[in-house]
Amino acid sequence: MELRHLRYFIAVAEEGSLTLAAEKRLHTAQPSLSRQIRDLEYEVGVPLLIRSVHGIELTAAGRAFLDHARLALTQAEAAAEAARRAAQPQRTLFAIGFLTGYEMDWLPAVMGILRAELPSTEVVIHSLDSPDLATGLIHGKIDLAFLRPEKQAPGLKFRLLRKDPLIVVMPRDHALAARTSIRPQDIAGQTFIGVSPIRWAVINDYVKPFGVKPDHQAENLAMAISLVASTGGIGLFPLYSQNLLPKTVVSRPIRDAPPTVDLVIGYNEANTSPLLKSILAKVDDLKVRVTKSGSR
Repeated sequence: MELRHLRYFIAVAEEGSLTLAAEKRLHTAQPSLSRQIRDLEYEVGVPLLIRSVHGIELTAAGRAFLDHARLALTQAEAAAEAARRAAQPQRTLFAIGFLTGYEMDWLPAVMGILRAELPSTEVVIHSLDSPDLATGLIHGKIDLAFLRPEKQAPGLKFRLLRKDPLIVVMPRDHALAARTSIRPQDIAGQTFIGVSPIRWAVINDYVKPFGVKPDHQAENLAMAISLVASTGGIGLFPLYSQNLLPKTVVSRPIRDAPPTVDLVIGYNEANTSPLLKSILAKVDDLKVRVTKSGSR
């Protein structure tokens, strides 16, 4: 008994016709299919099909055989697939983390560097806040991350990628949106959207001398942008936040010398991944790729 006998029998049983099974399912000649079914019945030792003018019907033995035939064929196909997977080189898993919004800028550049490794590498992407990315690096769940330099991060190393200036974000119909740039003193008297001071102390330190205090406090950047849109207020966010703005919200640069926040590439010094070493050796190339693409 061969697998093709099982496949032919199942096709005939499901179609209820030798002709339909031969032409529609198996793409073979009907006489040849009839011989295969007779050979199977001879092998089993009992009739499995009843041929009549109304088509094909299963005998009691045929109905019992059908369930086992389906199971056997499924197991055989699963075994073949397992063998094919085992014969393929095992894919390496490499996890990259981004501050939400930065993946739009840096992921294409990273994938360009890793292109030669992709056939044997499965890249997993995480989009999180900076402290969560640092935690992932510490616990080995993330290999490489684009984040802020976290102070409470034992075992982590950081390399500066660039300094992002702060920008003013506001609703498109806000009075200040008519200006090409915003003076810091213009922020005073406006409804101000702050972000968690633990994570964005540089923003709060910058506006404090102008008597600005948050009217609304957000836990993360996405929430802050949502509050800008819903309350009509303004906020100071890093340049990359432009990637996350809806159409109803616009940004303007701060006049003169705006404060900046550092974007770093972080990794666990205990991580021995060859892919990590490859990217770290090409950090300068990474910066050039992003600059040439015009990413913010």
